[in-house]
Amino acid sequence: MPAFWYTDSFTSRALIPAAGLYGAITSLRRKAYRRGWLESLPAQVPVIVVGNITVGGTGKTPLVAWLVERLREQGWRPGIVSRGYGSSAGKGPVRVKPASSADEVGDEPLLLARRTAAPVYVGADRPAAVAAAATQAGCDIVVSDDGLQHYRMQRSMEIAVIDGERRLGNGRLLPAGPLRERAQRLDEVDLVVVNTAEPSEEEVSFSLTPGRPQPVIKGGACWPGGPAHAVAAIGNPQRFFRTLAQLGIEAEEHPFADHHKFGANDLAFADNGDSKPIIMTEKDAVKCANLPQSDRCWYLPVVVEPSSELAEKVDAQLHKQSTSY
Repeated sequence: MPAFWYTDSFTSRALIPAAGLYGAITSLRRKAYRRGWLESLPAQVPVIVVGNITVGGTGKTPLVAWLVERLREQGWRPGIVSRGYGSSAGKGPVRVKPASSADEVGDEPLLLARRTAAPVYVGADRPAAVAAAATQAGCDIVVSDDGLQHYRMQRSMEIAVIDGERRLGNGRLLPAGPLRERAQRLDEVDLVVVNTAEPSEEEVSFSLTPGRPQPVIKGGACWPGGPAHAVAAIGNPQRFFRTLAQLGIEAEEHPFADHHKFGANDLAFADNGDSKPIIMTEKDAVKCANLPQSDRCWYLPVVVEPSSELAEKVDAQLHKQSTSY
C-alpha cells in the first residue's frame, strides 16, 4: 500500500480533488441503488457480508472461516461467495473445489474451500453465486468474503473489518487515501470488528493466533527451524513478518503485492546453494505448491480468537436471521 495513504503528505493532499470526484461517483452509485435506479437483487437465503471500507488486508478471510464454523455450530448449512480476484471465473458462478487452482478461482476462495470444506462459489455476479450456493449446494445461509460495496447483492447483515494497526489511514478516499467509502459508512453496518486492537465502544475485536508451520506439499517434512526466507503477498506483509519475529523465526523478508501470482523466478533467491527454508502465509501457499522450490516451502496457519463481545454479538445477529427467514 502507498505510504502516503497513512500520512498527511503533500502527495495525499495533491490528490484530494481526485478523491472528491471518486467520492461523488461512489455516493451517486449508492444513492442509485437505494432509490431503485439500479437493481438490487434479493436472495432466497440470508447473506452476511464480511468486508471493509479500506483497501488492503484487514484479516477478513480468517474471520470468514471462523464465522462459517460458528454458523455450523448453530445448525446452519453455510456457503461462501467471493469475487475470485485475479481468477478466470469471469461472471461465474464457478464452484471452488479443493483441487482447483488459484488461477481458476482466486487465492482466498481456494484457501476458504480447503480450510472450511464449505461450498464456495466465485464470480463477478455475486447474486448468481449466492443463488448457486442455495440451489445447487443446499446452503441455507451465505457468507460473502468482501462485497461490502457490491450493492447489487442484497444482504441481511454487514460486518466491517478494520486493521487495528493502520485503522482508516489518513481518513481520505481513494486515491488520496485508502478509503473505498467515507468513514460514515461504518455507522450503517451491523458490526464493526477490529483486528488485534483495543476496540472503541462501538467496536468488537478479534486476534489472529498462529499455529505450527505446515508444509506446502501435502505430507511434506516438518518445519526444520533456523533462519528462513519469508514471503508475503498480502495487504499488510509487515504484520506477517512481525509475527514470525515474535515466534523467534529469523527471516529475510520478501514482500510482494497483494494477490501476486507466484512463479519460479519469484523464489529464485532460494536457489544456487541457499539451503534456508521458505515460510509464507496460507493464502500464498495455495499458489506455490507446483513451484520447483515447493519442497522447501512451509506456511504459517492462523486462526481467529474472537473476543467474548464479538461472539455474543454475532450470535445475537444470527438469532435475528433465524427468525426472519
